[in-house]
Amino acid sequence: MKLNQEQARKEIQKLSQEIEEHNYRYYVLAQPTVADKEYDSLLEKLIKLEKEFPELKDINSPSQRVGTKVETAANTVTHKAKMYSLDNTYSIDELQEWRERVEKGLGQGSAEYVVELKIDGVSAALTYEQGYFVLGATRGDGLVGEDVTHALRTVRSIPLKLKGDETSWPRLLEVRGEIYMNHEEFAALNKERKANDEILFANPRNATSGSLKLLDSRITAQRKLHCFVHSFGRLEGGEGIRTQWEFFNKAKQYGFPVNATSRLCKSFKEVVDFCLEFQEKRGTVPYDIDGVVIKVNFLAQQQKLGATLKSPRWAVAYKFPAQQATTRILDILVQVGRTGVLTPVAELDPVGCGGVTISRSTLHNFDEVKRLGVKVGDRVLVERAGDVIPKIVKVVEVARGKPFSIPKKCPECGGGIMKENTEDVAYRCINPSCPKQLERRLVHFASRGAMDIEGLGEAAVVQLLAKRFVKDLADIYFLKREHFLKLELFKDKKAHNLIAAIAESKKQPLSRLLFALGVVNIGEKAASLVAQRFGTMENILKAKRADFEAIHEVGSAMAQSLTDFLGQASTKKLLQKFKKAGVNMREPKQQLISDKLVGKKFIFTGELSRLTRSQAGSFVKKLGGEVVSSVSKNTDFVVAGENPGSKYEKARSLGVKIIDEKQFEEMIHEK
Repeated sequence: MKLNQEQARKEIQKLSQEIEEHNYRYYVLAQPTVADKEYDSLLEKLIKLEKEFPELKDINSPSQRVGTKVETAANTVTHKAKMYSLDNTYSIDELQEWRERVEKGLGQGSAEYVVELKIDGVSAALTYEQGYFVLGATRGDGLVGEDVTHALRTVRSIPLKLKGDETSWPRLLEVRGEIYMNHEEFAALNKERKANDEILFANPRNATSGSLKLLDSRITAQRKLHCFVHSFGRLEGGEGIRTQWEFFNKAKQYGFPVNATSRLCKSFKEVVDFCLEFQEKRGTVPYDIDGVVIKVNFLAQQQKLGATLKSPRWAVAYKFPAQQATTRILDILVQVGRTGVLTPVAELDPVGCGGVTISRSTLHNFDEVKRLGVKVGDRVLVERAGDVIPKIVKVVEVARGKPFSIPKKCPECGGGIMKENTEDVAYRCINPSCPKQLERRLVHFASRGAMDIEGLGEAAVVQLLAKRFVKDLADIYFLKREHFLKLELFKDKKAHNLIAAIAESKKQPLSRLLFALGVVNIGEKAASLVAQRFGTMENILKAKRADFEAIHEVGSAMAQSLTDFLGQASTKKLLQKFKKAGVNMREPKQQLISDKLVGKKFIFTGELSRLTRSQAGSFVKKLGGEVVSSVSKNTDFVVAGENPGSKYEKARSLGVKIIDEKQFEEMIHEK
C-alpha cells in the first residue's frame, strides 16, 4: 500500500529512531540487539522512503551515515573556544612536578583528578544546536579547523541527535573528542590496499586523518571510524556541569561514547597507579594509545588555573616510553607494485627494537621522503608504530650523502612515470608491459584469496617471465608440462601438480576471477558483491558506473575503477583469452547445503592458515549461519587464527565461545 505524506513522515520518524537506537547499542554500548541483516533491512527501507518523499529527508537522518560526496574541499571553521594542545610529561617525576604546580596554583593541598587514555587519533569538535548535530570540525591550529561534518556523520558512534528528554537539552553544546580507527580495522584496510596495490597508511592516525578529509564520505563510511568524547568547549542552556566527571556522566546520558577505562582519582597515587597500569597494558588495548591524560576534576579549579598560550595548566599528558632505536640507512630502494605504484623503501643496518630486529622500513611515498629529509647514510630514529610496523620518525645524524630524488624513469623497466592527478601522492610506471607489474599481478592472480593456484609462487613466476613463457595473466592457462620442466627445481611430479592446480582454478567462481584481475580499489568483498549482483562476466561488461554504485558498499572510487578497467580494449582481449581457455565466468547462486548453523553468529579474527576469511565465511553462509563484524553477547563463536586482534580479547571478556581453525573445520564438515 502506497503511503501518503503524513504516513510516510511518521514511518520515517519511527525508522530513524529505531535505527539510531541500534547504532547506539552497537557502536557505543557494544550490545547489539539485532542481526546485521535486520539492521540493513531497516536502513534500506528508510532510504527507499526518503527517495519517494525527498521533501521529508532530514540532514540528520541515519541514511546520511552511508556518506555523500561534496564537490569542493572543506571550508575553514573558527572555533568559538580555543582547542588547546597538551603539555607532555615523560616520567613519574615530571608528573609529580606538574602536580606541585597545580597545587601551588590552587593554593591548597591535594585535588581530585580524572584520568583517561590518550587516544592517538584526530581531534574533532562536534556542535549541537537544540540537540541536533550541525557542525563537525578538526582541531587545525587550535583556532581554525576544517569543516568535516559530512565525514563525521558517517561515524556511527557519534549521535546525530542527543538522547534523553528534549526539555533538558542545552540550547548549544560543543563537545571535543578523538576520532580513531581500531587496530583490527586498520590492518584489514591496509591488507585490502596492499591487495589493490595502493599506498599503505603509515598508522591508524594517518588512516583516520585521510578518511576525514575525503570529499567522498561514502568511502569514509566504509572505514569504520570510532569516537571517544573527552571534554566540552561550549555549553549554553540546559543543566550546569560542575566537574569533568559530571561531564562524562552527562555525555553518556546524551548518547556520546566515553572511554570506559576513565577513572575519577581521589588521590594522586591513584593517578600514578593508572599511568603505570596502562603503560604495561598498552599492548592489550585495541586502538593506538600513547599515554594518559590527567585533568583537574572541578571546572572552577580549571578556570582558576587557566592556560598558557598553547596549553591548559589544569591538564597534562603522561607519555608512555616509545619503543625506539637508532640505526643507519644503508640504501633507499624503489619498489614497483602490480598497478605500477612506486614505493620508496629504506634498507636499514639491522637493529633490535621492541623485541624484533628491524632491517627495512617503508617510506610510503615520495612526499614522506621529502618531509623526513632522509638520504643514504643518515642515522635515523625508528620505532614500531602501534608496536608492530617499523617507522622512521626523524633524522638524528645527517650524512654528507646526496639527497634522494624521485626517479625520472621506472627502476624496473625504464619506462615513464607520472602522477595521475595533483591530489595523488603516488607515482606510477605508465608502461603497460613493465615486467615487474606483470610479476606482481601474476603472484596476486595465483594467491589463495584469488584463483588459488598452489605452486605458482613468486619464484616460479619470475622464471616464467624471464623465459618469456607468459606475457599476460591468461597465458598461464596455455602452459604445458614441458614449460615447467625447463624451470629450476621443477621435476616431473611438481610440474604435474602445478598443471593440475592451474586446471582446477578454472572452476573458481566469477568473484574470485574478478578479484584476481587486480582492479584498483576492488578487494575480495567488493568483487563478491559485484559478482553476486550481476551473475556473469557478460552482464558485468554491460554495466555502467551507476549500476556499480547502486550496489550497497560499492563506493564511487570502486565504481570508477571497475568502469575504467572493463572499458579498456586490453581487458576485453584478456577476458576473451580466459574464455577460450575455459575459465569459469559465472557466479553460482548462494544455496544452503545444510541448515546446521542456522541462527548461529560467527566472527573471524587473526590469520587463518588453511582458509581465507572469505572462504570460511562462505562455508558459514552455505550452512545457514551468519558472519557478523562485532563481538557481542549474542555472538555464538569467535574463530581465532594466528595473532588474533581485539575481538579475541572482547570475546574472552564476554564469555563468548572461542574456537581455533581446526575446530571450525571439524564443525562445518561434521555430519
